[in-house]
Amino acid sequence: MYDYLVVGSGLYGAIFAHEAKAHGKSVLVVDKRPNIAGNIYTENIEGINVHKYGAHIFHTNNKKVWNYITQFAEFNRFTNSPVANYKGELYSLPFNMYTFNKMWGVVTPEEAAAKIEEQRKEIIGEPQNLEEQAISLVGRDIYEKLIKGYTEKQWGRDCKELPSFIIKRLPVRLTFDNNYFNALYQGIPVGSYTKMIANLLDGIEVRLNTDYLENKAELDALADKVVYTGPIDAYFDYKLGTLEYRSVRFEMETLDKPNFQGNAAVNYTDRETPWTRIIEHKWFEFGKDENGNDLPKTIISREYSSEWKPGDEPYYPVNDAKNVLLYSEYKKLADAEHNVIFGGRLGEYKYYDMDQVIAAVLDKCEIEFAGAIV
Repeated sequence: MYDYLVVGSGLYGAIFAHEAKAHGKSVLVVDKRPNIAGNIYTENIEGINVHKYGAHIFHTNNKKVWNYITQFAEFNRFTNSPVANYKGELYSLPFNMYTFNKMWGVVTPEEAAAKIEEQRKEIIGEPQNLEEQAISLVGRDIYEKLIKGYTEKQWGRDCKELPSFIIKRLPVRLTFDNNYFNALYQGIPVGSYTKMIANLLDGIEVRLNTDYLENKAELDALADKVVYTGPIDAYFDYKLGTLEYRSVRFEMETLDKPNFQGNAAVNYTDRETPWTRIIEHKWFEFGKDENGNDLPKTIISREYSSEWKPGDEPYYPVNDAKNVLLYSEYKKLADAEHNVIFGGRLGEYKYYDMDQVIAAVLDKCEIEFAGAIV
């Protein structure tokens, strides 16, 4: 009945489905959730577009990707400038002159560079773990206040037990630029990510509340080819073992006040605070509703990082040696499935930013639809 069955209506699935339709192919999209858009799904509550599965801020230096995605949404000028809260002390992120002034009282870039250089000398030789790697890059003070507690909450492990490659480099700016993403293009879709995905899926049949793996034989029979964006190990019924992820739990709260923290994202970098950060969703759109009116209420989400277990939402692949090896074995099985394309963060067991997802699926489409009549 269909040329393609696309499993998952997130960014990868929606773009593939759109391109398939544009190339004259028939497409069915299925998603086990009751809504489209995968992890970039936003729900309008009290006039605020709430990022239900964590904050998503679009940023890219890839002009091709930017030109493509802006066909489906206008983007606002949101700039990500998070704040770090260490036991009530507030610091600017990423590490910049505001951070160094607050940390040490230094005023000039030269003074800041000298302070960092002085503290880096603590590590002699090749860093053996994340703690040593971080100190060798930015020194002990910044590590203790702004990296250690946050990282240990994020990964659920002591920094001395984490491999150094997790922090290969840290952004250190000897300027007052506090734009977290040093990208040419950045923003949030006006009207929400959900609306953007709906535009991509316009005119395409979508079946929600449909679990592909529970109805695999029946659904496979409907299409010549499958595009699968779910967990690759789940596709093969975990027969080689379970790939590991970090998961995130959200506690959402609607507050009867116009402003809670004055910023979209505040990271809590001490070990004692149980959450990693608080997101105040309205500030992604400057505290306004779609008509430009100030919003009287606000909605916050506290984020708690946790070890993934079956039933949890998988977020971040744990790309250590053990899991990379296991994924490579699953990849061999995937390559033998000639009528199945495995794509996206879960299908490829890869940490993807949104622009990287778009670039990957467009590359795949160029191969898949080469020679197809548009």
